Amino acid sequence: MAGKILQGRAGDPILDLASRLLYVDRLRGPLFQVVERWLASYLGVRDTDPSAGPRINREKLLTASAILDTVDRLIARKALSPHLLRVIMGLWGRALTVPPLEKPAVRRFYELYGCEPPWFIAVSPGRACNLHCPGCYSASDGSQAHLPWPVLDRVLSEARELWGINLVVVSGGEPLAYRSDGKGIIDLVEKHSDTLFLMFTNGTLIDDTVVRRLERAGNLTPALSVEGLKERTDDARGRGVFDRVVEAMRKLGEAGIPVGISATATSLNSEELLSDPFVDLFFDELGAFYGFLFQYMPMGRTCDLAMMPTPEQRLELWRRSWEIVEKRKTFLFDFWNYGTMVHGCVAAGRERGYMHVDWSGKVMPCVFAPYSAGNIQEIYERGGTLNDIWEAPFFRAIRSWQRQYGYGDGGPHAGDNWLAPCPVRDHHHIFQGWLEEYRPEPQDESTGLCFPSSGLGESLIHYGCEMRELSDPIWKKEYT
Repeated sequence: MAGKILQGRAGDPILDLASRLLYVDRLRGPLFQVVERWLASYLGVRDTDPSAGPRINREKLLTASAILDTVDRLIARKALSPHLLRVIMGLWGRALTVPPLEKPAVRRFYELYGCEPPWFIAVSPGRACNLHCPGCYSASDGSQAHLPWPVLDRVLSEARELWGINLVVVSGGEPLAYRSDGKGIIDLVEKHSDTLFLMFTNGTLIDDTVVRRLERAGNLTPALSVEGLKERTDDARGRGVFDRVVEAMRKLGEAGIPVGISATATSLNSEELLSDPFVDLFFDELGAFYGFLFQYMPMGRTCDLAMMPTPEQRLELWRRSWEIVEKRKTFLFDFWNYGTMVHGCVAAGRERGYMHVDWSGKVMPCVFAPYSAGNIQEIYERGGTLNDIWEAPFFRAIRSWQRQYGYGDGGPHAGDNWLAPCPVRDHHHIFQGWLEEYRPEPQDESTGLCFPSSGLGESLIHYGCEMRELSDPIWKKEYT
């Protein structure tokens, strides 16, 4: 029943009725119980390999519960508008309830390649940014480098037509600073109204006009970047930035726009990020829908291995994040520590994964693996499509390793350790081998990461060994 309701589009009478009923306090609880059972099924609880042990199933159930509890709180405090709820239910409902192989684009891809296509695509359409943060992974600045509007528009259209993609992640640079042919990111969002957008933004360019346009569009959720609380955020991003982020969150919340936060964990701030004061402010007071936790990678403007969370800090983040999800019903996602949720690494266009297109058209396995398998602009000039870059040997090698590491062969095994899923950081000797064999092009001159001739490569290999040594016992005990 929940799936049939969610397959409707905005304006569909059944979907509109269901969304209105969620605003009736006495009915919302029973409705959410039905949706929670369906969502748990969608997250794969019934399909998980029994040999993986109960922990992965439990994490998926905790996540489903946290998402629904968060929606419940936002509706109760009127921080999620009925209009946006209908749009989101329609977009996500069709994305999640229709079996992948029933989508024509997915079925065509499967018949051609024998696997499902990626589930989403990440684009960084412009390098420009109005801030100059020391640890910026993309070395964003005042540069006007950007992906031309016709190319950006075609990438999104092809992702939909060839892969059936319903979700686009927008990063940068600062996405709201993007301009091409007189158009910006919100123009893109408005044009592709059948796609849900997640935008990582520093939040300082969100004004009343932006809020009004996002409220009307209804298909974008912004994740605002912070480095911790006020002092630490202003130290990293500039004086006054924290207050501007808080103001933007309040404006978005008052308009009923679902907003989240994004934070980069380093060796300096890892304890503060998931502290009670941090969670109290952003989730309880400001009403953040979700929190994405990244971990510093030695790339971009600064390349400082000492800023990476230590393996001990990384495991403490894993422990603390699941404690918050379970006890405070808060939706968090840690892009390295939650490899158990997504079955390992999701880069290089893996089925149920993604790939990354930057401002110059270079296509990379992920945002944090800055080596390009090719340039989409050049591929288009030759008459090719996104499928051509998906087939690049560099990407094929990564996907082959992902399958061997437990994804796609029946489930995880004791030796796989999805707590250490990243080939760049946790298995760097393997990543170096790909660089030497396939010679992918570095993203730009700031890509100091991973060169075999630098001392950094050996340091990352040592880091990965230490991480696996510490996490292997936890993986074997909790997950296998």
